[in-house]
Amino acid sequence: MKKVLAPVLALVAGLALSSPASATETIRLVMPFAAGSATDALARIMAAELQAGLGRNVIVENKTGAAGRIGVQAVKSAAPDGSTLLFTPIAPMAVYPHVYPTLGYDPVADFAPVSQIATFDFAAAVNADVPASSLPELVDWLKAHPEKGSYGTPGAGTLPHFFAVLFGRQAGLDLRHVPYRGASAAVNDLLTGQLPLVFANTGELIELHRAGRIRILATSNISRAALLPAVPTFQEAGYPITGAGWHGVFAPQGTPSAFLEQINRLITAALQKEQVRERVVAMGFEPTGTSRQRLAEILARDAAAWAPAVKAAAFTPDP
Repeated sequence: MKKVLAPVLALVAGLALSSPASATETIRLVMPFAAGSATDALARIMAAELQAGLGRNVIVENKTGAAGRIGVQAVKSAAPDGSTLLFTPIAPMAVYPHVYPTLGYDPVADFAPVSQIATFDFAAAVNADVPASSLPELVDWLKAHPEKGSYGTPGAGTLPHFFAVLFGRQAGLDLRHVPYRGASAAVNDLLTGQLPLVFANTGELIELHRAGRIRILATSNISRAALLPAVPTFQEAGYPITGAGWHGVFAPQGTPSAFLEQINRLITAALQKEQVRERVVAMGFEPTGTSRQRLAEILARDAAAWAPAVKAAAFTPDP
């Protein structure tokens, strides 16, 4: 009997070790930037939808630092049992491999794609007291007052930072970067006049622009932002640079495929709900929802697309 039971018990133990986390265990949706931003709000919408669909607690954990790399590294190191997911914008996955010599993770080898959530563009916004109502006027003002040439972003090496580097080169400006841990802190300093200029995701800035507390001067995509039809693109303003981003959900490599397929189905179904789509659009995002394979393709495409741009900008990350 002992000879029969031994392999059976070994098989049971092996299954226990490889099985997903308990159906009652809380799922952490790690967001590698600070709370209070539109990106954070989007993550919380998706957490609520996943919680409703799974019948399990799903919490957003803001794990900030190193322009988002600390949070991504934490998910890489997490057990691949379904208890930890990553909610991240494009930069840590598609751009940082070209920026940071020592990244601490491989976006392809260390992560399993789950679904793209939404796309977005970037914007340049000025404090209401800055005497510029267009990008050319801003450039003229900064050239006349070079001591004012500081700008904030959600973090060193984020796409808004990278896009600002490109803009500075195009405009012939010597801009000084002030990195923050998330967009909300940068926008707060913009509002109080400590910064004249911020580059951030458009969704972080729309409501303040509408209220007249800041002015968005341009957006980064090829066409104008749907919620800002009166605001020109950088191209239209005379600066031939474009850029767009996305948010996606990933899991530690090795997470059971069946579980990831379940999460994918819940995400894509949630993004088809009218009430969810309306909330996402109102924040300045375009809801998508893709297959796991499509997110892998998007990651590969954008990693290749941003590589020459990073090189051309001669971008060097902050220490």
